[in-house]
Amino acid sequence: MKNAKNTDIVDRRAASAAAKTDLLNAYRAAQAAAAPSKLERQAERMAVATAREERRVERERLKLEEQERTRNEMAAHQAALEAAAVAENQAKEAAENARIARVIEDEAARKSERDRRYANRKARQA
Repeated sequence: MKNAKNTDIVDRRAASAAAKTDLLNAYRAAQAAAAPSKLERQAERMAVATAREERRVERERLKLEEQERTRNEMAAHQAALEAAAVAENQAKEAAENARIARVIEDEAARKSERDRRYANRKARQA
């Protein structure tokens, strides 16, 4: 009885080892058969990743160009605003100077008219 039991265990162990060996051999065969397609898939993935990276770099470049263009537009707009402010200040100064000049001319004209009237009055009195 013991001998039959031992044989049964030995047979099961041998069958198990054979099954494991068969599975390992089948796995190795599948790996060997899949190696070319695996390399192709890997190369395809690398190409996709490279293309993705190139698109990302291009998007980044376009983004930087857009930021630079916007920055330049803002600088030009700011310069135009400053130039307009300077021109407005100069126009105000010119208008103020013209007004002051008119006031001075009017004052001089009034003074000369007053002096003329004074001279005529003195001439009549004398």
